[in-house]
Amino acid sequence: MLHIDRETMSIRFSEFRDVRELIMLDHLIWTEDTAPAALSWRSSEDYLLHAPPGSQLVAVKGDTLCGYVGFGCPTGMKSNRHVYEIHIAVHPDWQRLGIGRSLIEAVKELASERGIRKLRLRALSCNATALAFYGQCGFDEEGRLREEFYLAGRYVDEVFMSCRLV
Repeated sequence: MLHIDRETMSIRFSEFRDVRELIMLDHLIWTEDTAPAALSWRSSEDYLLHAPPGSQLVAVKGDTLCGYVGFGCPTGMKSNRHVYEIHIAVHPDWQRLGIGRSLIEAVKELASERGIRKLRLRALSCNATALAFYGQCGFDEEGRLREEFYLAGRYVDEVFMSCRLV
């Protein structure tokens, strides 16, 4: 269904075979500068409980998984099914090459096809690069929890951003 080729890059749904690379990418990307706590998966099974195949779009160049965007309904409530919460990670070797933007555009397209009206995400106020990127991709700040986390000797806000699709 969703397959975007841009030169040698393709974006597809995550598969079981991607688990090892996705775990390695999470361990590399989700640090105290980008998340309230470093992310660590105990096993492939643990990871698959959190992110089963098909719950992410992955960007692949050749045989290399360059990044992903995860998506899903933030709650189990029927009244909230029109919203996807997303999280995105691009390997540092592949950042600033348009892969993140391609992943965001792909998840917007997928969400629209599925009747989703709004994408939301969370970011740390200390991650200025991510906040600027999300703004460039059409996300606006909806709110902020001031001094929500104490990281690396400083208080950090949690920023809530969203993008309306209709």
